[in-house]
Amino acid sequence: MKTKKIFPVVGMSCASCAARVDKVLNAQPGVYEANINYATASAQVVYNPDECSVSSLKNAVQNAGYDLLVSENQSTDEEVGQAREKKYRQLKIQTWSAVVLSVPIMLISMFFIDYPYMKYVLWILSTVAVLGLGRRFYINAWKQLRHGTSNMDTLVAISTGIAYLFSVFNLLFPDFWLSRGVTPHLYFEAASVIIAFILLGRLLEERAKQNTSTAIKKLMGLQPKTITIVTESGERTVPIEEARVGDTIAVKPGERIAVDGTVLSGESFVDESMLSGEPVPVRKRSGEKVYAGTINQKGAFHFTTDKTGSDTMLAQIIRMVQDAQGSKAPVQKMVDKIAGIFVPVIIGIAVLSFAAWWIFAPAGGFTHGLLAMVTVLIIACPCALGLATPTALIVGIGKGAEHGILIKDATSLEVARKVDTIVLDKTGTITEGHPVVVNAQWKEGAEDSCEVLYSLERLSEHPLAEAIVNELGDEISVPVTGFESIPGRGIKGQWNDETYYVGTPELLRDNGVSVDKELEQKAESWLKDAQTVIWFGNSTEALAVMGITDKIKDTSLQAISQLHKMGLTVYMLTGDNAATAKEIARKTGIKHYKSGILPQEKAIFVKQLQQEGRKVAMVGDGINDSAALAQADLSIAMGKGSDIAMETAMVTILSSDLMKIPETIRLSRLTVKTIRENLFWAFIYNLIGVPIAAGILYPINGFLLNPMIGGAAMAFSSVSVVSNSLRLKRKKIGITANRNNNNEYINEVEHVKEKGMEKKFKVEGMMCNHCRTHVENALNSIDGVKAVVTLEPPVATVEFTKGELSLDELQQVVTSKAGEYKMSEI
Repeated sequence: MKTKKIFPVVGMSCASCAARVDKVLNAQPGVYEANINYATASAQVVYNPDECSVSSLKNAVQNAGYDLLVSENQSTDEEVGQAREKKYRQLKIQTWSAVVLSVPIMLISMFFIDYPYMKYVLWILSTVAVLGLGRRFYINAWKQLRHGTSNMDTLVAISTGIAYLFSVFNLLFPDFWLSRGVTPHLYFEAASVIIAFILLGRLLEERAKQNTSTAIKKLMGLQPKTITIVTESGERTVPIEEARVGDTIAVKPGERIAVDGTVLSGESFVDESMLSGEPVPVRKRSGEKVYAGTINQKGAFHFTTDKTGSDTMLAQIIRMVQDAQGSKAPVQKMVDKIAGIFVPVIIGIAVLSFAAWWIFAPAGGFTHGLLAMVTVLIIACPCALGLATPTALIVGIGKGAEHGILIKDATSLEVARKVDTIVLDKTGTITEGHPVVVNAQWKEGAEDSCEVLYSLERLSEHPLAEAIVNELGDEISVPVTGFESIPGRGIKGQWNDETYYVGTPELLRDNGVSVDKELEQKAESWLKDAQTVIWFGNSTEALAVMGITDKIKDTSLQAISQLHKMGLTVYMLTGDNAATAKEIARKTGIKHYKSGILPQEKAIFVKQLQQEGRKVAMVGDGINDSAALAQADLSIAMGKGSDIAMETAMVTILSSDLMKIPETIRLSRLTVKTIRENLFWAFIYNLIGVPIAAGILYPINGFLLNPMIGGAAMAFSSVSVVSNSLRLKRKKIGITANRNNNNEYINEVEHVKEKGMEKKFKVEGMMCNHCRTHVENALNSIDGVKAVVTLEPPVATVEFTKGELSLDELQQVVTSKAGEYKMSEI
């Protein structure tokens, strides 16, 4: 039996710490997987409780020099938050005290060092700054040493400690160096300012890390603290913890809903944007579902409690986002290995730098070597590497949650950017998922029979009957007798000694019912529009005809247009007949579709696409989609569908709005791009900074990096990485669907208009945007060709406005004008 839990970790100060805790937890018997997130200071552990207890995990982490908070009280998260806030306040006081104290230390060192006793004043002030305000570095380094490990604090403690002790020795025993012809320098100001800079860097890093997790904090702040329960004696307000399933809850205008439930009485509009990302309030009437964290608008209503506490949708979303933010992207494994050996390697480089200076520069080698060693220890920063991936993931996954996109883990986010083919289930994904009456024509004077039609359909169990009942919901039921269901044809029943029929035209004709020409013409036109036609008549004549369809969602056309513009190939799968599938495909601009497909065939179709070398995303909402979702490279479930589809899927769209699919892919591309940028700068910083700190430029131009500048650079490297991740928050991932003044959707889709023939070609050999531009320009130079070429995926979308050209003709132009790029038809 597997159990997954997230525990706060105390005592981590850099990426090396996270690597150490990760190694310790993954080595424990019974632990399947442990992921340590330095950015959130948490451990996500998957373990077998029969083989591994929570207390054993805690002991293992404590033995490594850290601590794991394993309390399962409801107030644990709040206590952890308070403890971190207290730690942040302490860090803030220490930082600004060190900054203020470093000012007189710098002034004395530069202008007043030769005044009597000023060197001793400098010593006293530096002792307060280094050993007092910077004591955390020495305490943590000692703890690491006791456990045979090292981290970033070890580097800071060694470097500033050496500078401080060397200065004390030079102050008290200057003759030792003077007798050897060496001027004894004091480095009190370097040690003090380095401590101030590093503390400032830690403060800014902590502040930035807090900003990355604002999405989860917003979600956690959505649930109110109290709830109004309706009892026989009246209403009473109680703490949210006292809510029980089955309670009747009163909601007043403007209040936030506290638990999940079903509306009993009353009516209102509820703002569900914080859960679904959909800005338009949703109308709630009797029988409708309401969810914790959503905000009631102007109306008031009562609802019965269905789920409380950790079972509510809000709690499940928070849990899913926390799990995703705690997961690791594949690229993080390489970073973890580097972080695990980083500190020992840097200490080795620092010692070698000192030895090289002392050996090869006898005159000032000792002093220069000491400075080089201190600077190497200071400037090296594993923190930037450790923060590069998790901070981008936290912001990216959090941004997705704010838009109603729940991403299962970091791997899912990374896979999404590679997708080149989208497979859409029709029912409930492209369409609403439930039939509605869109057209109705009554024979003149026959409208009085509405009550009979309504009464007959209320007795039917057919899905189409529900659409008619909903359409005629205001009618009064009449006592129908002799009700009979005729499989494949329809239903019949009697009222006032007259027999009535509802169903196919064959049902009416077989029973001698005449069909009006006008009604027949209407029915034929609706059939051409892929509507299901239902006839209603009595024993002699047809009284009405109705067109029923599963409506295309308001935003589906615009979403599919966006997917095409992103260079993705879109397929539609449906179990419906070919005529209906063709019409839906025509209306939505989908060029590839399969009709009459069985549930098990969906997974086979996805596998066939994968065998062609495609990265496939499957989008569905039903139990019959679960096999295809599991087969796909990226599985996306519509949140209003079945729980099984949601559990199988890697991404869940809460609002079931197809516009969220292109948003998910854009979010994936932006997040992975940010991770790559972060890792690039983190690696480049260390690859360039460490050799310069060691003095590699000194033989060339006499430049030796000042330790204080190295300290400042190290401090701000982590901040720059986190700040780059925070830029994701301001990125736009979607295009707002067009609406009119009544908040109704306006569909403006190019694919509905007549266009020239369009084809897609895979382009091999493109390495950069320069290559892409060459291929695109070459194709567009052909008369009657409009082409758009994308790099990820490497696809050329070609529209022929004056007749289709062959692949060989296109390839010949590309080769002659762009170079050796190979095209193949998709």
